[in-house]
Amino acid sequence: MERATLKPDWLRVKAPQWQRVGNVKEILRDLSLNTVCEEASCPNIGECFNNGTATFLIMGPACTRACPYCDIDFEKKPQPLDVNEPHHLAEAVRRLRLNHVVITSVNRDDLPDGGATQFVNCIEAVRQESPGTTIEVLIPDLCGNWQALGTILAAQPEVLNHNTETVPRLYRRTRPQGDYQRSLELLRRTRELAPWVYSKSGIMVGLGEEDAEVRQVMRDLRAVDCDILTLGQYLQPSQKHLGVQDFIAPEQFEAWREYGESIGFLQVVASPLTRSSYHAEQVRSLMERYPRTPTPITPIATTAN
Repeated sequence: MERATLKPDWLRVKAPQWQRVGNVKEILRDLSLNTVCEEASCPNIGECFNNGTATFLIMGPACTRACPYCDIDFEKKPQPLDVNEPHHLAEAVRRLRLNHVVITSVNRDDLPDGGATQFVNCIEAVRQESPGTTIEVLIPDLCGNWQALGTILAAQPEVLNHNTETVPRLYRRTRPQGDYQRSLELLRRTRELAPWVYSKSGIMVGLGEEDAEVRQVMRDLRAVDCDILTLGQYLQPSQKHLGVQDFIAPEQFEAWREYGESIGFLQVVASPLTRSSYHAEQVRSLMERYPRTPTPITPIATTAN
């Protein structure tokens, strides 16, 4: 398949203010924390770090899966969980004075609960240190362990994000260890287990998908009552990763945004540089418009599928 080679002007990012970036990095290094901004080579690192925000990557940086689009390391052996990580993360949130924090992780298929307990520990530590900070968790599929999903939701994050990433036709090439239906099921169960949570998912485009396929994924996500959607351009991290097949024009992203809103998403963030956590803090205004009250959850399943 022929690859797109020339990056268009709309994908150029503004040079960051490196003094501010350096200040954030200093805090992260001081507390021995990883960010997906750095590990996954996010193009928005300058903007986010300049604004004093970051998406924290827990249980890493080594991943147990080898998705060929992702720049996170999968060749190193995953290490035992750091019992101090939740405290350090909460301390970083306090120092950065974050109103909204995103906590994500590598895949930890080596752990019985996929890392659910560490997510909970991090949520609880942030709550204790910065009670006014809203929390978004961007989680893996947990290998279909719905008890682990219930464990995370019981800690009451405001947002539960799980990315579908691409269209079903491209899963074998793009997410060989993932399962499209399992990802949809995770989001469906999130709504059933915790109807108050704001559920979220993301799609990357430019891997050879068709417009009709993207719209079908959007309809599938609405069928499981997903609230928020992000769409962004896939960018090849290195020559060893999957190549970009198409650079999608901003006008197409705008068309997808309008379509997503027309079928019921509460929020659609769509642009070439959009990533899962890009402008994630905007969910706070969404919560003001569509307030929900957390309630205790009753797990609907206790076994993995």
